[in-house]
Amino acid sequence: MCVACREMKPKKELVRVVRTQEGQIVADETGRKNGRGAYLCKSEACLMKAFKTRALERALEQPLSEETKASLKEVIACGADSTF
Repeated sequence: MCVACREMKPKKELVRVVRTQEGQIVADETGRKNGRGAYLCKSEACLMKAFKTRALERALEQPLSEETKASLKEVIACGADSTF
């Protein structure tokens, strides 16, 4: 389920974002990294909604830095048309 739009979709249509044990927040391309995860649709609209409503921060239990937000925007923009 996407944390922003709350729609149920197959895993291949979502991007997993993970907070690692070291406290880093990264996009999980394999879907197997250890850590607390949250799923987002592969659309910039859902990403922006997640930032605005802080849904991603609540799901990962950690605030997002501007650097992290920029890297997530880049991943969504590059992966919107392709699967990981």
